[in-house]
Amino acid sequence: LKSDTLLANSGWAWHLFAAPAIWIARARGVGVIVNYRGGNADAFFARAPAHVLATLRKASARVTPSGFLQRVFARYGLDATIVPNIVDLARFRPVTRPPFGHAPHLVVTRNLEAIYDIPTAIRAFAVVREAFPNARLTVAGSGPELGRLQAVVGELGLDGSVHFSGRLDNSEIPALYAAADCMLNPSTVDNMPISILEAFASGVPVVTTRAGGIPDMVEDGVSALLVPVGDASSMARQAVRVLADPVLAGSLRAAGLEAAAAFAWPAVREQWLEVYRFVATLK
Repeated sequence: LKSDTLLANSGWAWHLFAAPAIWIARARGVGVIVNYRGGNADAFFARAPAHVLATLRKASARVTPSGFLQRVFARYGLDATIVPNIVDLARFRPVTRPPFGHAPHLVVTRNLEAIYDIPTAIRAFAVVREAFPNARLTVAGSGPELGRLQAVVGELGLDGSVHFSGRLDNSEIPALYAAADCMLNPSTVDNMPISILEAFASGVPVVTTRAGGIPDMVEDGVSALLVPVGDASSMARQAVRVLADPVLAGSLRAAGLEAAAAFAWPAVREQWLEVYRFVATLK
């Protein structure tokens, strides 16, 4: 049985791209592996027409990057195999950062969309500035929320300390992490964000919300510091902890680097091969 893999997400991306590909593959007798990525899957399945789940059941195999999505699938009677996202350790490497004094550099590397709740990171950063008056924040991403975010920056008096870099090319992202002292991830919906894996591989301490599958990929207090969704005060408090405590920061870096190794291609490759071998046995 020949097989193809397709990436699937929630919403219109499912209806326009994933579902037709599944039906065409099945009509042609081709095995199809659905690699489902959407962190908003639970809400999507709950309101979706019955044919969405019926189509998913037509897949020869279903793959999710996290236990979080695997549990969502199980609630709808669907099995799924976990094959995690990968991070390119040849591109993302730790560098030795000089002491930052009162001027740490924090980064957010998410698109400027409502589900990523960048305003919470900006409000947290405003509190960080009380402890580190010369702190800087770079927000790397593009999206429809830019105007709103710029307004929040203005309201908080942060115009000179927050930089919206826009969308960076893949080749530019490693340099951003290499210049970072802490990464903030304020997302409200998530699955297994590659941005956290990139920060791990770059040796950048991570402060992130508990959204979606994030608690499945990090260990709170060991490889990252977790905070409630939408809680700018908690995010600020944990960021200040990291920036004020070199021992804690060093411990997070070491654990993050160890975690990243499990998501490198050599570690993940065999998991994908197992899925293909399974599909090849189907008639």
